[in-house]
Amino acid sequence: MPNLTQLESDEIDYDPNNLLDTLIKQLHLKNDAALSRALEVAPPVISKIRHRRLPVGASLLIRMHEISDVSIKDLRALMGDRRAKFRISDKQFKPKDTANNG
Repeated sequence: MPNLTQLESDEIDYDPNNLLDTLIKQLHLKNDAALSRALEVAPPVISKIRHRRLPVGASLLIRMHEISDVSIKDLRALMGDRRAKFRISDKQFKPKDTANNG
């Protein structure tokens, strides 16, 4: 696991708390429990995101967009994600090797 001096500058700025706090404020919610109800996720999901044990996934980001009308680009910027593009591993598109299975 790399230490902070080895991380790229865009990784250091990542802060999902800013995203969650902004959504709570914009939606006039009381706390994380109210946010989890609004997003229709279990409360531990919000806690794990806050403590950086779980990333903000695409489906959750889309749900945040749906309930807040904030663009996906702006939501990503709020949590410090400044990447221009997302890359999907080429392994996801390769068929499984079935030659050895009979």
